[in-house]
Amino acid sequence: MSLGPPAERHMLNQSELQIERLGEASHPSPLAMQGRRIECVSDEAQVRFVAETGPHVSDDEAALRFEKAGPREQIYFDPQHTTAAIVTCGGLAPGLNNVIRSVYQELTENYGVRRVLGIREGYRGLIAGSGLPPMALSELDVDHIHERGGTMLGTSRGPQDPVAMVDFLVDQSIHILFCIGGDGTQRGAHVIREEITRRGLPIAIVGIPKTIDNDVPFVWMSFGHVTALSQAEKVLRAAHTEAKAAPNGLGLVKLMGRNAGFIAAGAAVASQEANFVLVPEVPFPLDRFLDTLLQRMVDKGHALVVVAEGAGQHLLRASGDSGLDASGNRLHGDIGPFLGDAIKKHFADASVELNLKYFDPGYLIRSVPATAWDRILSDHMARHAVHAAMTGRTDVLIGFLHGTFLHVPISTAIAEKKHMEIPGDLWAAVLSTTGQPSW
Repeated sequence: MSLGPPAERHMLNQSELQIERLGEASHPSPLAMQGRRIECVSDEAQVRFVAETGPHVSDDEAALRFEKAGPREQIYFDPQHTTAAIVTCGGLAPGLNNVIRSVYQELTENYGVRRVLGIREGYRGLIAGSGLPPMALSELDVDHIHERGGTMLGTSRGPQDPVAMVDFLVDQSIHILFCIGGDGTQRGAHVIREEITRRGLPIAIVGIPKTIDNDVPFVWMSFGHVTALSQAEKVLRAAHTEAKAAPNGLGLVKLMGRNAGFIAAGAAVASQEANFVLVPEVPFPLDRFLDTLLQRMVDKGHALVVVAEGAGQHLLRASGDSGLDASGNRLHGDIGPFLGDAIKKHFADASVELNLKYFDPGYLIRSVPATAWDRILSDHMARHAVHAAMTGRTDVLIGFLHGTFLHVPISTAIAEKKHMEIPGDLWAAVLSTTGQPSW
């Protein structure tokens, strides 16, 4: 995992991995009671930041430790007098409903929490007078939602007034807020926690990372990503079939990946049929790409190009700040049509026939139900979030490294983006299967 281009990497220190707690955990956990057979985790249990050693790993980096996630013997909140709420924000991802269901089940069935609220339409639902009253969730409400894509609670983008949101939490007697979403959602969660801290309130804010792009730091794999790869691979196979069926056929597929090319690269390696993969981490020279693509077409008579939505922004960016969207993400130009037009012009100038088929399956990929692996990962993420919340941990995100779940301060998680390592195993596999230049 890379936390950004080498020149931009922020070197962590141990203090940035310290987890905030609301107070002493003085209630015996129901999970630790005799007969439950659930192994509790010590507060001293830690997870290394880096799993390997060697001259390329500094002593400071090798010494970094995260707090291990999991149930504790003592908890902060009394389950009988605790109200929890769940909110989903940002774009859809396979597994959102699975997370909601597992959070509810862990809270009610294992901890005995009696009141769990569902916040409607993202952070908008945390504003009094929005016309979006919270749902009092029941077993019947969540019984079959894991079989469907999307989120039963609805979602939205954009910040809301933290003062108003905390007023809402107080008015509804909410003690725990689970925030399911990507970096924009977690930035919002951190702002809510800051207002809570300013008032000295005992309310826990716990983040569950959601991004099919897989670009959240300290999360090796985010739920929904594998499902997205499975769907994207199908699109690549279809595009390849279309390309081979036409004279000088070209399949051009744009996949999600605003800041990281994990979906484009992973789907290409899975399908083994792409000839060019363009990702945000590797700026490519347009002229050289077009010349290489033209030669490929002359030699083979067909080609498949996969481009991540954040690739080629150096070609689209005119000057100055391109602005931010409602979630605080950098706005990007639409690389798909731009690349298609450039390819058409280049082939026309060379008097070479071209049959281009353009595919943009983004919404299809993110709206489907989760596959088996993502269902399991969603469940684990949700239950570890509940364990963290019930012990009074706050401003905490559930991370996943080296096959182990861990606690990451939200403030640390939102400080940077995760990118593919260049060079690295995944990108090396792309270069191997496509045969494209390394640019």
